[in-house]
Amino acid sequence: MVSGTGRVLVLGGTGEARRLATALVADGVDVLSSLAGRVADPVLPPGEVRIGGFGGIEGLTAWLAENPVDAVVDATHPFATTMTASAAAAADLAGVPLLRLQRPGWTAQPGDDWRWVDSLEGAAAAVAGFDRVFLTTGRQGLAAFAGLTAHCLVRSVDPPEPPLPARTTVVLERGPFSLDDELALLREHAVEVVVTKDSGGSMTAAKLTAARELGLPVVLVRRPPLPEGVPVVATVDEALTWVRAGLDRASSVD
Repeated sequence: MVSGTGRVLVLGGTGEARRLATALVADGVDVLSSLAGRVADPVLPPGEVRIGGFGGIEGLTAWLAENPVDAVVDATHPFATTMTASAAAAADLAGVPLLRLQRPGWTAQPGDDWRWVDSLEGAAAAVAGFDRVFLTTGRQGLAAFAGLTAHCLVRSVDPPEPPLPARTTVVLERGPFSLDDELALLREHAVEVVVTKDSGGSMTAAKLTAARELGLPVVLVRRPPLPEGVPVVATVDEALTWVRAGLDRASSVD
């Protein structure tokens, strides 16, 4: 365990990022968590927090040059493709060690009717024949479904912005969601198909169990590929081991 040494930039916004920041702060590490600012009232981790983008690869590279850190952990959402790509390129240019912390995706269980697609546009095409659709893809990217004539139930933390499907009901909620809650929601709105991204994790997995119990199909958007050459771990404990080892090495060199 390290104690009071090093500075780490955590690209966050996920539960894993908050748990990592909490553990590192408890170690005495100087942690800066960066949040994209897409949620109006985010759950903040301990330690220093900055909110807002860096300005792409060039902006993050410049930031790293002006604000030296010993390591960067990209613990953003599995679908935060722009930030993940920028982090990989900027860390390489700045010569800063980078780790990708990404929770495993979901695994189908007996009785699941999962239909995989490669994009939100593909998901919209896959549900074109249904009349009542539950969209749980987050408020970013809902424009891909704007042309649907189905009644669409949209759930997000903050109000979504247009364009939206013509017949849309919005539910503003933040997870985690229980199985009973999800079953009640699907029944109340007579949902025929669920659309989601392969986000993984337990906070929003109950909807998949609910769909299975009700015999509903689920359209899942596959995860985008990760940048090549970046080490990847699946758990906070693995990320802690990586960070601690790197800070120990840096401390011994100093």
